[in-house]
Amino acid sequence: MDHRHLFHEAMQGTDAHVRTVTDADLARPTPCEGWTVADLLAHMIGQQDGWAAAVADGDAPESAYAPVPFTQEAWRASAEALLHAFDGADLAATVVVRELMPRPLPAPVVIGAQLLDTAVHGWDLARALGRDHTPPEPVVAAVAAAAGPIPDDESRVTQGFFARAVGDGPADLSTWPGVLAHLGRDPGWQPPA
Repeated sequence: MDHRHLFHEAMQGTDAHVRTVTDADLARPTPCEGWTVADLLAHMIGQQDGWAAAVADGDAPESAYAPVPFTQEAWRASAEALLHAFDGADLAATVVVRELMPRPLPAPVVIGAQLLDTAVHGWDLARALGRDHTPPEPVVAAVAAAAGPIPDDESRVTQGFFARAVGDGPADLSTWPGVLAHLGRDPGWQPPA
């Protein structure tokens, strides 16, 4: 399935929050335990650079995914590179994303995984800035479909992907708060006063 148009929507929503970030915001805590806004954005820029290189070339070294200190210029360059790589991707090709696993994945799966990350990290950033963020319904549905198969076990923690699911019992993946809870976010998280 071609989710590139949904990725553009998710990126636009996240970018709207990123563009408001100032130096004074960088030390703010985020819903990602132990991460500040600076940590989150450095991670996102590094991911975008690495995934753009992998999609463009079919593979990229692990060093391509290294965090990059946040500046508005670094953010814009990485976001534009990723959008350009996705727009030009051959959907019949496979891509090795070493951040995920060493074996090739179909390009649509790679795009779907980054769609998930972009949407969820957009929420992380928005909450850190004291705002709410709910992507458009088609983006939520696509993220839910990608999130559903992710097992709620220690493997996702040890691999550094997500925290364990929040709440009692399976999350309701038909809602954005349910998707967030399944991916280890507390949908009610608020920044400290």
